[in-house]
Amino acid sequence: MKAIIQTDAHSVETQELERPSIAADQVLVRVHSAGVCGSDAHAFEYDGGYEWIPIPRIMGHEYSGEVVEVGPEVTGFAEGDKIVEEPIHHCGDCFQCKNGQANVCQNFSITGMHRDGAYTEFVAVDPDYLHAVPEEVPLRHAAITEPTSIATRAVLDQSVTTPGDDILVEGPGPIGALVAIVADSLGANVVVSGLAQDDEYRLPLIEDLGIDTINVEVDSLETRAEAMTDGRGFDVVFDSTGHHSGIGTAAEHVRKGGQIVVVGIPNEPSELSLTSLVRGEVDINTSYGSTWTNFEQALRLMERGEIPVDDIIDTSYSTADPAAAFEAFLAGETCKPVFHFS
Repeated sequence: MKAIIQTDAHSVETQELERPSIAADQVLVRVHSAGVCGSDAHAFEYDGGYEWIPIPRIMGHEYSGEVVEVGPEVTGFAEGDKIVEEPIHHCGDCFQCKNGQANVCQNFSITGMHRDGAYTEFVAVDPDYLHAVPEEVPLRHAAITEPTSIATRAVLDQSVTTPGDDILVEGPGPIGALVAIVADSLGANVVVSGLAQDDEYRLPLIEDLGIDTINVEVDSLETRAEAMTDGRGFDVVFDSTGHHSGIGTAAEHVRKGGQIVVVGIPNEPSELSLTSLVRGEVDINTSYGSTWTNFEQALRLMERGEIPVDDIIDTSYSTADPAAAFEAFLAGETCKPVFHFS
């Protein structure tokens, strides 16, 4: 079988490997489609915070596929089932797991990082982390269930967003785009901010979805916020930039009594004055990963046609030249590259 393997920093190649065998309590999945996300791109760069990943490693953690073999101890899944996997595996024993916070398990492991992932034709999986894909959801759509679940957690669980709220989403990458789409589906008034490098692909993509955008290197975010919110500031600001400056920008434009939700993981330590935030009683929250429920929410939104998947995914990149997808993602030339394996 073919597999995309990271061999060094900025070095990935497609190799031929043996098809994996499964244990009695596993299932074998034929991978259909697998997406590239920000953490994959940082792992590709092997930059700060990702040097712990052992290489060579089969990359990939957000994917869809079909069950082709079932171990004798497995119940609940059968050959032919369409599935997606929760890539963050929790231990089930730590305080967080027992406290209903498995997404921040103390002993978590991530598919494609701690263990070989889904940029390949076949993968052996623990069925405890699988979700059945509704019949109405094509596998090419289901491949972005995981990032959509991150957006559903950020908006539905970790924010106070309600219909009619004025919302700023910082960063037009895949998570920012999906956060904006989920917030928009609630009836919020959403604007997505980006930089000059986003003007060619990502901001126009979001505009085409009917969501307002702003290039903050060309137009004034302060002026836009003033006009959009009657000078109050945004009710909720989602920072999905993954940049250390994002929280500071959010603090400048959130209203008194509003909320900031940090979704992107900052690339460097952030400096933030809390004085105005305390005096304004601004709620600062974070959102990491997702839960079983968030995966189900993502699948139901796709089932209802609320997520314009075909507009978001970019299938123009080939497994024969995987590095091109990572480089394009890092340059902002695409939003959600997806590899097809079957």
